[in-house]
Amino acid sequence: MSSKTPQEEPKVVIKKRSRVPGVMINQFVEQLPLGQATPDFTRKPMPVTVQEGKKAFFKAMVNGQPEPAVTWSRNKGEMDDPENYKIRYDERTQEHILEIPSVQLDQADTYKCFATNEYGKAICTVVLNVFEVGFKKKPQGDNGQGSQDFRKMLKKTTVVKRKKQLPPKKEGEIDPKLWELLLSAPRKDYERICLEFGVTDFRWMLKKLKQMEKERVEEQAKVVENLENMKQIEVKPSGRAEFSFDMTLLDHNSAINVYKDGASVPYDDDENSKHSLKKTGTNYVFSINDPQKEDAGLYQVDVEETNILTTDFQVPDVEFAAMIKDIKVTESEDAVFQCVLSTPLNRIVWSKVDSSLEHGDKYEITVSEDKVTHTLRVKNCQIADNGAYYAIAGITSSSASLKVEADPHGRKETKTDQDDKSKLQLENKQKLQKERQDVGTAKDAEAGNDVAHEGASAVQGDGTNGGAGKTGGDGGDGFGDGSGGVGSENSGKDGDQDDGDGKNKNILDDGGDKNATDDKKKKRSRAGPLVPDTVVEKGVRFVSGLSDTVVNVGERVELSCKLSSETSEGCWYKNGKLLTNQEGVNIIKDGSCHSMTIDCCNKDDAAVYRFEAEGRKSEASLDVHDPPKLDLDALGNFKNAVIVKAGENAQWKLPYSGGAPMNIQWYKDDDELLPGINVKIETSDTESQLRLTKCQRKDSGEVKIKLKNEFGTIEAVSKLVVLDKPTPPQCPVDIIESAVTSVEFKWKPPKDNGGSPITNYIIERQQLGRNKWINIGEIPGKPTYKDSDVDPGRRYCYRIRAKNGEGVSDYLQTEDIPAGVLRYPGPPTTPKVVSAYKDCINLSWCPPCDTGGTKIVGYNLEKNKIGTNYWSLVNQNGPVADTKYAVKDVFEGAAYQFRVSAINLSGAGDPSIPCDAVTARNPMKPPGKVTDLKLTSSSYTTFSLAWIKPKEVKGVEDEAQGYYVEIRPIESLEWTRCNAIPITLTSYTVIGLKAMATYWVRVIATNYGGDGEPCSLDNYVIAMPPPVKPKFKGRNMKTLMVVRSGNTVRLNINFEASPLPDITWIKDGVPVAKHVTITNSDKGSQLLIPTSERSDSGIYTITVKNIVGQESFNVEIRVTDDPKPPGPVELDQNIPGTVTLTWTPSPDEKRDDRLHYMVSKRDSFKRTWRIAADNLFNNKFTIVNILPGREYNFRVFAKNDMGLSAPSESPMFAIKKEKGKFKVNMPQIKSLDFESPPAFIVPLKRRTAPQGYECYMTCAVKGDPAPRVTWYRNNISLNTNTNYYITNTCGVCSMLILQVGPKDNGEYKVIIENKLGAAESSMTLNVRD
Repeated sequence: MSSKTPQEEPKVVIKKRSRVPGVMINQFVEQLPLGQATPDFTRKPMPVTVQEGKKAFFKAMVNGQPEPAVTWSRNKGEMDDPENYKIRYDERTQEHILEIPSVQLDQADTYKCFATNEYGKAICTVVLNVFEVGFKKKPQGDNGQGSQDFRKMLKKTTVVKRKKQLPPKKEGEIDPKLWELLLSAPRKDYERICLEFGVTDFRWMLKKLKQMEKERVEEQAKVVENLENMKQIEVKPSGRAEFSFDMTLLDHNSAINVYKDGASVPYDDDENSKHSLKKTGTNYVFSINDPQKEDAGLYQVDVEETNILTTDFQVPDVEFAAMIKDIKVTESEDAVFQCVLSTPLNRIVWSKVDSSLEHGDKYEITVSEDKVTHTLRVKNCQIADNGAYYAIAGITSSSASLKVEADPHGRKETKTDQDDKSKLQLENKQKLQKERQDVGTAKDAEAGNDVAHEGASAVQGDGTNGGAGKTGGDGGDGFGDGSGGVGSENSGKDGDQDDGDGKNKNILDDGGDKNATDDKKKKRSRAGPLVPDTVVEKGVRFVSGLSDTVVNVGERVELSCKLSSETSEGCWYKNGKLLTNQEGVNIIKDGSCHSMTIDCCNKDDAAVYRFEAEGRKSEASLDVHDPPKLDLDALGNFKNAVIVKAGENAQWKLPYSGGAPMNIQWYKDDDELLPGINVKIETSDTESQLRLTKCQRKDSGEVKIKLKNEFGTIEAVSKLVVLDKPTPPQCPVDIIESAVTSVEFKWKPPKDNGGSPITNYIIERQQLGRNKWINIGEIPGKPTYKDSDVDPGRRYCYRIRAKNGEGVSDYLQTEDIPAGVLRYPGPPTTPKVVSAYKDCINLSWCPPCDTGGTKIVGYNLEKNKIGTNYWSLVNQNGPVADTKYAVKDVFEGAAYQFRVSAINLSGAGDPSIPCDAVTARNPMKPPGKVTDLKLTSSSYTTFSLAWIKPKEVKGVEDEAQGYYVEIRPIESLEWTRCNAIPITLTSYTVIGLKAMATYWVRVIATNYGGDGEPCSLDNYVIAMPPPVKPKFKGRNMKTLMVVRSGNTVRLNINFEASPLPDITWIKDGVPVAKHVTITNSDKGSQLLIPTSERSDSGIYTITVKNIVGQESFNVEIRVTDDPKPPGPVELDQNIPGTVTLTWTPSPDEKRDDRLHYMVSKRDSFKRTWRIAADNLFNNKFTIVNILPGREYNFRVFAKNDMGLSAPSESPMFAIKKEKGKFKVNMPQIKSLDFESPPAFIVPLKRRTAPQGYECYMTCAVKGDPAPRVTWYRNNISLNTNTNYYITNTCGVCSMLILQVGPKDNGEYKVIIENKLGAAESSMTLNVRD
């Protein structure tokens, strides 16, 4: 990369437009080779505005094949200095970066970035704007609204108790209801709330609102400890209207009142009631169940008489003309919900079940111009976005569901893609805005680029397409470069190393190419008119022309241009008048460069300057600005703090200069000051003065003056310090010591020392039960006091005042402090054994946390010999003053425990926890190295070790009392100790290892003398079980799986292998498709097809392979569905007694090789369907044994692994039977007598029926003639009772009771009779509950 532009380029130039706005591509070849591409910008550099002395960056990303080289240049000046311009490439972000470490004013320019390869060049321009230190951008103008009186801002406002009924709106004033709503609303809702009240510009209201907020907070602080998370009322998807807030009350018994339009609203904590206020922790939720239009109004929540929250519940008369619809999208796509309202509405609520949705990066909420169509766009949908979405307008709502499906191709937009996409959209938006507002866009500038006009046609190039004038373009004539851009006022109009001036037109120029001419006609705009040329012959040309320049009064300015000839002379003109050196202007000619300088500019120097040479002309305008200026000496005095006493006046004055009109504003702590009772502002043409009267301590702060005119802004800052008496000392008052004869306590210094240091504290004392306060006197400025003149058992109260050079503060009164109360200290920490010898044991401990209110005067140390229950005092000669002690009353070889108790002025406290047993003996030698260290077992997360205890060598190596096991990953240099406490066993299992990781292992023996030498394994250990060749487990492993199309296929294969094997799945010899999910573990593998298709059918092979061997297993998966029926069935009789069926194949026959057919038949004799043939793999079958005189029907079914299809039925088939003459010889019939008396074939049976169910009774009878049947219940005939349904069919008699009840209990009897006799049968019916 370089800062130079390539000089030699091919003659063939084809201009193309990039998809990135503002980028021009020049192609050097007519036809691009296959696989090659011209350079282009995937992200172009963005304009930068930076303060002088700061760091500036331009970043670009390019593409092309072969990879393009990136270079940078600027319009005015070189970029050869590596200290000022650093060019680099960031491989991580793939960005080409131009860095300017310390930006200066003369580096404000239009910069170009070139991406070049052998097939073309991409060009893009970018502007660097630099503003001076001490000057700021012009702020938004005021609306002229008056600020608050300074007296009100300085003095504490008396809070007036708010009435529930707000005052009515007065003509020409802001509705009080608006102020109340703004006080409870977040700042992001200010604009929306103001628009609802017809206020379009609310910025002037912010000052008063800030003051009202301050007063409201002071008022709320009297009843509320904390108030936050206030949410305005909204209708939720559940249909309830709710608003909530988090509040901590100072007094939990404070009354909470809710008002609607000034009237009290009764409520309870039952969610089913009309109005409820539910508290959960510190969260309060007020809800309106089933809101109606009459519930609309202004709701206010008060604690006692203090307003906490105000919210406006509006119920517009609106309905949904078009509801939102259910949406189904693929992951990473956007989902759009849209609804149409019956009447315009500025805003509706979009929400999910549990939360409202706000406009931001995830959700885009838009409203049409007519306020009728409302749209919600859910960006970059993910699976978590599934669910119901609600559009709520007033008290009506519409809901729809969003279903996000996984991308079938597995593509997901990365965060980098999203960021690039967002940046590209932002760049496009900025580019469109600049094309509408700025003069000379990058597209116009590129049209006059010298790349398009090289060679013989260069003379005919038109460089006027560059941005002109103050917009910072650069043009060219002939070879001039028209690639300009949106620039600062100091950006030039010169060509870039080119042979022409952007403001001069060669009369031989035919307008350049058509595209440049068209663009020029459409978008070209200039700051001043072009000067027409008067010469028609060829001659001198401008290499670089004049540039519009802006300069401040008193500064030096230079206008320069460059001609193509060093011998040409020229003249300078000011507003058409010839300039010479004698008129205070320095005119210099240096070869082909001509310049005109003015050493000290004034307002009269502002004009249009023109340079003429041999009929060629170039002109530019010089604007002279006069920004505000401050005298440095006066500014130094102004910055000094003004110190006054309370009640005195403070005064500032500052002289200035600058162009009129001058706007002067004074600020106090960023609040603008306007003339008032306590504020006096006097301003003249050269000086401004501020006078604050009767200053108070709270008026201390920053005082700022801001001067601005049309050319700039400047500020100066001073400080006001008001001296006053200090505020009272602060709580809490902590008791340091409460002894028998003294009390010592401390407090916090005053929050405000009044501007001068605290010199003394004045102490007063009162004994509890007495009214008299005794003045103890003054003490130095340290906030502690010890009162030694107290009586034991008495209680005292103290008043503390702070004193400084300005006076004495109000007092701080303490709680009752007791004197002489016995409070014992807490236990110290457990004693620690520092060292042990045969005749001495050294101990140390830490003091107790609880001293009992008095200082610790010493400690008692006790010992206990192991094996006894007796604790003896060690320090017989008095308390131990230090926190360490050497115990010498010990016996060699004996083990001891020690404990310690603290002593204060009240006595000795509880003892500490005893320390571990320690043996009185001389220090031991460290043990030797363990032997025979070996690995006994291992797994993926653990391995076990065993070793032999080291031998004891007297005087060299003592006995080992424990062992440490340490491991070190092979890639690390640090050892990690596995057991914090030494183990006594000679085996250990290390856990928590990483599978297949490699570790070094060692074991260290230890005792009281220290650690011995480590013993390591000869080789590293791999966290894995012993090698096992892969083998599949499971007795019932399926080799065939049949699945219905659309269902999920889940195939689990269990295996055993060590080390962890590589697992591969293939389908019919090729890798499985992307939609197939494979999940592997150390004990098995799972194949998952979420939604199966017929194409997923095949033989799936799993191969498990490790270093020991490999094993494979095949599973055939058939994905099928219920077969479609075959086509029409045709019948054909070729041979008597047979019929041949033929049918059209099922449509599934080609897709399912296991599909076959089944034929069934039915004849008119048996009337049942029977299978005639099965497992037919052709479309033809012959049925035999067809009998004449019978009618036959046939059905053909398609059949596969899922089952049968619907049948295809044949037409009826029959063979007529030829009948011969048949003669019947009737035998002689003898007359018989069949009469018989009635009798029961099947009698009635006893029944028990559940209540409410039906009961059915039957019996069978015979007799000739047919007997008459009569039913009785409890000897009452039932034949005429309509509640019983009685039938008699072919001798079967039945009776039905539809619903059995208790009244149906009893004996039922049937009597049958004819002329030959009678019979009866009875039974008992029991009805159970």
